[in-house]
Amino acid sequence: MVAEVAGSEAEPAPTAAAQPRKRPERPNVDRKARLQLEPKLPAKQPPEVRTGNWDETFHLFDPETARAEAVRCIQCPAAPCQVACPVGNDIPASFWLLEQGDFDGAANVFRETSELPEMCGRLCPQERLCEGHCVVGKKGEPVAIGKLETFVTEWQLANGNPPPATVAPATGKSLAIIGSGPAGIGVAERIARSGHRVVVYDAWPVAGGLLHYGIPNFKQNKASVADRIERLRGLGVAFVLDTRVGEDVAFEELEREFDAVFVAAGAIEGVELGLEHEDAPGVFAATEFLVRGNLPPEDLPEELRAPLPSLRSVVVVGGGDTSMDCVRTAVRLGAEEVRLVYRRTEQEMQGREEERMHAHEEGVIFEFLTSPTAILVDDAGAFRALRCQLMELGEPDESGRARPEPIAGSGFEIEADALVLAIGYNVEDGWGEVAPAVERDPWGRFTVDPRTMRTNRPGVFAGGDDVNGADLVVTALADAHVAAASIEEWLSAGGDW
Repeated sequence: MVAEVAGSEAEPAPTAAAQPRKRPERPNVDRKARLQLEPKLPAKQPPEVRTGNWDETFHLFDPETARAEAVRCIQCPAAPCQVACPVGNDIPASFWLLEQGDFDGAANVFRETSELPEMCGRLCPQERLCEGHCVVGKKGEPVAIGKLETFVTEWQLANGNPPPATVAPATGKSLAIIGSGPAGIGVAERIARSGHRVVVYDAWPVAGGLLHYGIPNFKQNKASVADRIERLRGLGVAFVLDTRVGEDVAFEELEREFDAVFVAAGAIEGVELGLEHEDAPGVFAATEFLVRGNLPPEDLPEELRAPLPSLRSVVVVGGGDTSMDCVRTAVRLGAEEVRLVYRRTEQEMQGREEERMHAHEEGVIFEFLTSPTAILVDDAGAFRALRCQLMELGEPDESGRARPEPIAGSGFEIEADALVLAIGYNVEDGWGEVAPAVERDPWGRFTVDPRTMRTNRPGVFAGGDDVNGADLVVTALADAHVAAASIEEWLSAGGDW
């Protein structure tokens, strides 16, 4: 039997739900004048300071600077920034309230459509979402949407907390969620508010999933994540941690004990290079390197609690945001030489430009058009060097990017104390044994109806990286919104559609 969880019944809210503030119509502003305003950004730690600490690179806006930046929003009637947001944040409405000095109202606009605005403001690739579609950005710098979103929501937490959410009377229905990352959090809040019992299972010792374990402190402080988890507990959501579904509790047991199951464990299995000696001492998967480098031992499972060895030099393979997290972590761990190996040019890198800029500023050496060919070990079998070859770009491949082709006779070695592999993530292979009745695609991702996030198994839903592969926090949250509506319908119908 699944253990009874203390505090899992949702408590009715003592007060009525906070009603969303009535939004004004799009105001008639002088758009030409606003387009002439200079951009305002929050202060940023200089590289020589921030490489010696784990604090966030950017400080929060101060209130007056935030209002000045919000005034740059020209209040487009069509709001292309909102259209480009996967969860549909009404950005102009928030910024109109912000420029009037109504910080709580501005924060509440974001909270109407997002359970994680503090995190999305920091972690979304705004340059290809909201800010990439900002009309102001067509003639200059776009409005700093992400940093303003972070400011107003963090300001609200620091100055009285967001309005309490209503919890409906208990329905007697229940949902098990596997994974406490962004998708799990989004579903947990919406289903708990409806009066259903929600229990979240997670293999890690601390709740938060990717937000706690996958994001370094210099990008997202852990206090915001912990606060979000505590607010869920306040809604009656229970967390069963350090518990792996398929080992500590059977998937079929969750199906029997709960009226519905939502799978949101994430894509956490690192992609391998396929070279010999990837298991040698001194070779790290990105997740292991990040969690051992960023988190205290008590937050980690027993097998990961040993501190990382002292590293004078580190080489990281990859080209996305995780590789930037790894190189910047290596710098803060005291490595004197940190190199990134990437087989294409910087223009083809898929991570955030801001993160690459920070890595450049912090002294990381980028080895572009370079591909690994062998992992070299010493007489004791420990990593000693990465053999590489230079590449040139050929015709586009299936991704649309130019295919890297090897240059004959261009091999060379990069000696280092450690090698970190940050070339992507897959959904864990083990799901085929844990939940064999649930259909998956050839890449191991759960097959769902995107309109409902339902799997082929009655009462089983999935979303986030388990469906999309490694993706964004905000796309996982968008999946959660679809799934929560579908789960609510399933529970309300008594498990019969």
